[in-house]
Amino acid sequence: MKRAGITLLLIFAISCLSAFLSCGQAADETRDLHFTSLIFDAHCDTAMRLVGEERIDLGERHESGHMDLPRMAEGGLDAQIFACFLSPELPKETWIKRVLQMIDAVWEQANRHPNRLEVALKGTDVRRIVDGGKVAAIIGIEGGHAIMDDLCVLRNYYRLGVRCMTLTWNNTNNWADSSTDTMRWGGLNELGRKVVGEMDRLGMIIDCSHVSDSTLFDVFETTTNPVLISHSCARALADVARNVSDDGLRALKENGGVICVNYFPGFIDKVYFEQAVKLWEELRADIDKFASRYGGDRGKTRRELRPAFREKMAAVRKPTISDLIDHIDYIVGIIGIDHVGLGSDFDGISFGPEGLEDVSRLPAITEELARRGYSDGDIRKILGGNLLRLVERVCR
Repeated sequence: MKRAGITLLLIFAISCLSAFLSCGQAADETRDLHFTSLIFDAHCDTAMRLVGEERIDLGERHESGHMDLPRMAEGGLDAQIFACFLSPELPKETWIKRVLQMIDAVWEQANRHPNRLEVALKGTDVRRIVDGGKVAAIIGIEGGHAIMDDLCVLRNYYRLGVRCMTLTWNNTNNWADSSTDTMRWGGLNELGRKVVGEMDRLGMIIDCSHVSDSTLFDVFETTTNPVLISHSCARALADVARNVSDDGLRALKENGGVICVNYFPGFIDKVYFEQAVKLWEELRADIDKFASRYGGDRGKTRRELRPAFREKMAAVRKPTISDLIDHIDYIVGIIGIDHVGLGSDFDGISFGPEGLEDVSRLPAITEELARRGYSDGDIRKILGGNLLRLVERVCR
């Protein structure tokens, strides 16, 4: 009996060791898959941090924010669309100057770190740059009001390297309705259709995150190119206007476009969204209340209040990476594996979901996709292959 017990104990120990080794092998294989895949993110707001008071150097590792070149390397990020975000609250006479400053700042970072970062002007540049061991940067603009209703301005942005533009931000502009503002045009008006047509002609990616449902469908009717929805999630799982309806997803598939899921907890989970909106409303009220202390400078007031605001936001329970991947699962179930990617919105959001605190944590996405049974080929499509296909098609 004693000898039999020892034998059973040995069998159990061997089984446990075998399981442990198998788990270790699986983890190594997933890590290899992640770092041998092209990882391409469709939207970050890091360009804002290159100008103004921060003026960070991407070559240095920073404790604040979500992105810099050292953390990109740790997370395996290969290519990034840098959105030059233009707040419509800025005086209109400063709009073009502000966008030019951000465009210039991205170019200057590439000049400062020529062995680590390069601006891609064509879709085929992305793979070449990545194969050369550098991060490929595509310059975008967030907010169509940045063109000042002038196709000449749009063309000059293109000449300066801009290859993507989000048609609206949270504000309806003079030619396209936003998802979160007053509907003025019922979608695109005549100028809006001209903007879309000119972007097609130039070879500039049309980004339909932030647009209203009617604007989205008008774009599908107008464009001859696949459309990008760079940082939005599925409305069926989180019923907020910024997310995309099932009908919008199906139309995107017909168009051949790609939706890239946003890491903002409020677009992943509606409960978080409602709590965040309440805190934002409190922040805006505080800015109105205390702006006089800073000479009426609302930007400075916001910066002074931001630490307390972030502390309140940090206390709100956040969804997890698993909740984010639920959106990928849902989108794949509706329109298939070829139309979904990653659009972090890093440096434009206060926090990511639990486990995805900054760009260095990107391997956790691959781990969760592998755990759910996605094939290696399908994981590569989600991580960047689908977005690369679109960029190569549009940016000729």
